[in-house]
Amino acid sequence: MDHLSGYAHRPLAFVLRYLRNRLASHVVILSAVAAAVACSVGTQYGVKNLVDSLSAGRSHAGSVWLAFVFLMSLIAADNFLWRIASWTASFTFVRVTGDLRRDIFRHLTGHAPSYFLDRLPGMLTSRITATSNAVFTVENMFVWNVLPPCIATIAAIALIGTVSVPMSLGMIVIAAMMVLAMFHLAAAGKPLHDDFANKAAAVDGEMVDVINNMPLVRAFCGLRYEHDRFDATVDRELDARGRSLRYLEKLRLAHAAVTVVLTIGMLAWAVNLWQQGLATTGDVVLVCTLGISILSATRDLAVALVDVTQHVARLTEAIATLLQPHELKDHPEAEPLVKSGAAVAFSNVSFGYPGGLQVFDKFSLRIQPGQRVGLVGQSGGGKSSLFTLLQRFYDVQQGRIAIDGQDISRVTQQSLREAISVVPQDISLFHRSILDNIRYGRPSATDDEVLRAAIAARCDFIEDLPEGMATMVGDRGIKVSGGQRQRIAIARAFLKDAPILLLDEATAALDSESEEAIREALSRLMRGRTVIAIAHRLATLRNFDRVVMLQNGRIIDDGPPDVLVKGKGPYRELVAREMGRLATHAA
Repeated sequence: MDHLSGYAHRPLAFVLRYLRNRLASHVVILSAVAAAVACSVGTQYGVKNLVDSLSAGRSHAGSVWLAFVFLMSLIAADNFLWRIASWTASFTFVRVTGDLRRDIFRHLTGHAPSYFLDRLPGMLTSRITATSNAVFTVENMFVWNVLPPCIATIAAIALIGTVSVPMSLGMIVIAAMMVLAMFHLAAAGKPLHDDFANKAAAVDGEMVDVINNMPLVRAFCGLRYEHDRFDATVDRELDARGRSLRYLEKLRLAHAAVTVVLTIGMLAWAVNLWQQGLATTGDVVLVCTLGISILSATRDLAVALVDVTQHVARLTEAIATLLQPHELKDHPEAEPLVKSGAAVAFSNVSFGYPGGLQVFDKFSLRIQPGQRVGLVGQSGGGKSSLFTLLQRFYDVQQGRIAIDGQDISRVTQQSLREAISVVPQDISLFHRSILDNIRYGRPSATDDEVLRAAIAARCDFIEDLPEGMATMVGDRGIKVSGGQRQRIAIARAFLKDAPILLLDEATAALDSESEEAIREALSRLMRGRTVIAIAHRLATLRNFDRVVMLQNGRIIDDGPPDVLVKGKGPYRELVAREMGRLATHAA
């Protein structure tokens, strides 16, 4: 779903996309508002008719009552039309924000891992909220605070034409000049509003970052430091907001001065026409009320522009960040991966992380279907990068990665990841129940299937929990131990039942009592699958078919573990060093 990226720098087109989706409701709202404003301005013409009819004397009582009925009809229509518009807007505007958040969330989750590495999660989530709130506020303000004064001003100028055409034409010229000047000056302040939007997003991101790392903050006595840091961030936001508001207040002040002078001039003109016998008493009343209406309408418009300008700035900044094009896309001719034997092949692969060092240069590795391969070597050798590339979290710069002869860059990402189960060392759990976390491996699984997967992964601890499988694990699984999180992840892999299994030292977080039992469970899980395992403890590879030792993105040893340990290569030296460490600890 990358079609939203085309709107990254077109905020108006982005908003109109969602308004068009609910076009009928918006037409009803706008029509009702336009008619209501016309009726509201028309009441002043009704007052003029009533005044003129009353001035004609009691002999014209019939025309007085007709003027009265006309005025009351306009007042009633004005009120009911506003209620129609409000009622329709109460569900239309809310649904627009729902449509928008759903689409942005889908687009955001389609980004590659590198996108999230460079940005604070809090800033991203706050921008989704800011976008939704900005669109809701701008839409409300346009309908209730911008459109009505614009229509009222146009209608008022038209009615003034019934008294004096030259006065009406003069008003049109002055109003046009004022509108152009206001928009030009408002646009000139855009850098100030953008600066405020950026600093407001930074405050949200800072808060989430600190809250997510509270154990670290307390462990290092960092509360005072974080308070001072946050105070400085808030001060920067307040300064930016103050500059933005003060600039807009200058525009409002200039507008107020012009409209006051304009209203005084209109009234003086009308009184002069009355003195010359060119205007009735009702005409003077009409110009007076219309002049006050124009003053109020344009003042409301200026106030609305203050808020609208700031919300548009936040909206522009947010969508420019959120709607960036996806780095990884399915090939236009991508087809689902055909699962057959689960053979894996890296052929002349060259890869380096964006802005980082080169990891692989013409790297090749072939793994036969059903083979169990252990990856060993020092940190930075490329073990985790192989996992990352196989799941296509990044694209290679050169070469080819294939599963069963199918280039993974030419198959759909969904089908590729459906064919791979992962048990990482750093387990990710949602703040949901154990049942939901295990079921994530296959959302369509029944409760019985989830239970069988938990049993297979030796999740015996669930029986001792007060709420059993319904137990909430807390943020990132904080309410369960590291070993329990590991077993939940293993159960999730059991349930997914994918032909390729990636293990990142899957028994590392387990206590010695349960480690052997879990190895037994993993042995069953690995049966009939292609397995690639990153191993930091070489004992975990004793039943593997093959060990591949990596160093600086190159294979420096490769073969069955029992053969390599008898040879004279680097793997034997690695085993000897580990045995030495174990002997030292045992002593």
